[in-house]
Amino acid sequence: MKDILAHLDKLRADAAECAMIRDLATDREKRELFARLADHLHVLATEVERAIQQQKSADRSR
Repeated sequence: MKDILAHLDKLRADAAECAMIRDLATDREKRELFARLADHLHVLATEVERAIQQQKSADRSR
């Protein structure tokens, strides 16, 4: 579980970094690219969170 939580933290940090780069980019194409990356990483983090919650629920029901 610690490994999964570490990956979740990394996804969140990467999403935040992409959002920061997006906000600082002066080139429109780079802004759009980093906006897409930030959104995608946010979705991945949300999916990992959901999987963690499902695993916790399954562990409690045993």
